[in-house]
Amino acid sequence: PILILDEATSALDTQSERKVQLALETLRQGRTAFVIAHRLSTIENADRIIVLNRGVIVEIGNHAGLLAHNGLYASLYRMQADGNNATKLQNK
Repeated sequence: PILILDEATSALDTQSERKVQLALETLRQGRTAFVIAHRLSTIENADRIIVLNRGVIVEIGNHAGLLAHNGLYASLYRMQADGNNATKLQNK
């Protein structure tokens, strides 16, 4: 079975997203899942992440490997993490 998720959590707040992610972890077991996401926290636990830039594959790897490679994925991940931290600080 193949599971395809296209921006499945993009409209959710952080807490709701985490609940959906936990449910999807169970749902994905024993299946191939294609997850399309701009919010990179959604795909951190993926076995393989394919990074596209303007329709071209520019990086392939897992979360840790892509961060270590310090390419586009790492740059986008840091940008999103910084944005999330800034939002948390503003809400205090």
